[in-house]
Amino acid sequence: MNFNLKGYFILVRPVNILIGALTVFVGAVITGTIHPLEKVVLACISGSLIMAGGNVINDYFDLEIDRVNKPFRPLPSNIVTAKGVLSFAIILFALGVFLSIFIFPLAVFVAVITSIGLFFYSAKLKQTVFFGNIAVSLFSALAFIYGGIAVGRWQEALVPAGFAFLFHLGREIIKDIEDQSADKTVSAETLPLRFGTKTALKVTTVVFSSLILFTFIPYIFGIYGELYFWVVLVGVDLVIVSSLGFMWKHPSTQNLRRISAVLKADMPVGLLAIYLGLPN
Repeated sequence: MNFNLKGYFILVRPVNILIGALTVFVGAVITGTIHPLEKVVLACISGSLIMAGGNVINDYFDLEIDRVNKPFRPLPSNIVTAKGVLSFAIILFALGVFLSIFIFPLAVFVAVITSIGLFFYSAKLKQTVFFGNIAVSLFSALAFIYGGIAVGRWQEALVPAGFAFLFHLGREIIKDIEDQSADKTVSAETLPLRFGTKTALKVTTVVFSSLILFTFIPYIFGIYGELYFWVVLVGVDLVIVSSLGFMWKHPSTQNLRRISAVLKADMPVGLLAIYLGLPN
């Protein structure tokens, strides 16, 4: 195996891994506790390893696409070998699942399902219309549940996980609309390429509208308090409505890129709203 430490370090996408670990940690925090802390730390490390495995296996299956679009990546530039990348991904998945054993039995189930799902996503689902978007959004949502499992409160993480699923799904479609030119060069199958930009915009609107309606449910049923309601209304819902308006008015690549960036930056506001709205 052609072992190049820098090449493998790039493959795991360290910044994304740190964000993944933080997401798992936040998944525990928004349930109202971070105890037992050792299990939360294990969940963060385990989740990060599994996410790293997903990033690495994605590069393995995207080799031919990256030869065209990203020839500088470690695999197409021959810094690392395909066999080495596949082995590395399997090791990362295995380590992540192994650490989950020391959390809770349910964590093992989630770790195994997520590892298999990430592998299957890169191999098959990524090439399908819409199902790939759903898969990515589901894995992002599971990170919150994983943090909740670590503190024995996974039920409390279901609401933020639902928010995360819809939020990521909407952003994924926006990114597909934005990336149409590049995707055409590799004959990728995405929602806007298959059914057109207008249809993709409509689906995005339905997804984000569902998210807005969903944000009212925890307040109506007394799950989160009044502070949650006002922060999510002004800090999240208003931003989404504004983004949808700009998206329809100017669906250019540059504008969609800005909207995607704004929505990504707005995610912590939603988490803050949930935290502030937790019962005392």
